[in-house]
Amino acid sequence: MAENSYSSPAPLPPEGATGGGADTGDAAHTDPDNVRDLGDIPAIEVITRSIVMLMSAAAEKLGLAEGTPADRIDLPEARTLITALAGIVDASKADLGIHAAPIRDGLKGLQLAFREASAYPDEPGEGPGEKYTGPVRAPRR
Repeated sequence: MAENSYSSPAPLPPEGATGGGADTGDAAHTDPDNVRDLGDIPAIEVITRSIVMLMSAAAEKLGLAEGTPADRIDLPEARTLITALAGIVDASKADLGIHAAPIRDGLKGLQLAFREASAYPDEPGEGPGEKYTGPVRAPRR
């Protein structure tokens, strides 16, 4: 997995330190090299990271991760995430460049997975995010 580009790895605790909770000393404020300034991150990087986070969260809520128990599936939450994802994808489509097509494909896949997971599927054009993307239909077989 790639290193997080907006921060460096967390510093190791001092030798002999114990405790499993959050560090109240907040090393990020004492080490200026530990965190990348938000103003230094290109906008498209912030947008694509947000897209990836929304896609991942929606997939989790749809139960697309292998071995997800049925009680972890949450379609109302997935709907909200997919709609937010569609909005950000639509608003940033001109800036996504070469990543636009795979992102749109991923969004469409989530929209179709939502429809498939629904006991009473929405009509095409009424599903999550479709007010931004237009109707999503499964490919004909």
